Amino acid sequence: MQIPLQITFRDIPHSDALETHIREKAQKLDRHFPGLIGCKVVVGQPGKHRQQGNPFNVHIDLSVPGTEIVVDRQENEDAYVALRNAFDAAIRQLEDYARQL
Repeated sequence: MQIPLQITFRDIPHSDALETHIREKAQKLDRHFPGLIGCKVVVGQPGKHRQQGNPFNVHIDLSVPGTEIVVDRQENEDAYVALRNAFDAAIRQLEDYARQL
């Protein structure tokens, strides 16, 4: 990646374990698509204060030559499952983009 990975936690406290997990997943993205310019990951739990059991939401914004790829609406009550689903979707979209090139 040409631009360093950006990780943001919204409405949840910072977690070193989650950050390490995100960094590992982002490295895999770079292996699937070596031309990756940048990656921004936002992990949040909107509406956390209203009720218990709100899902974690993961948003990934990938910068690739010529366009941006956005993965959103990956929700799960387990942050790690939400991250796995989001990064799996990102890999699929990167592979589709690579085929188009």
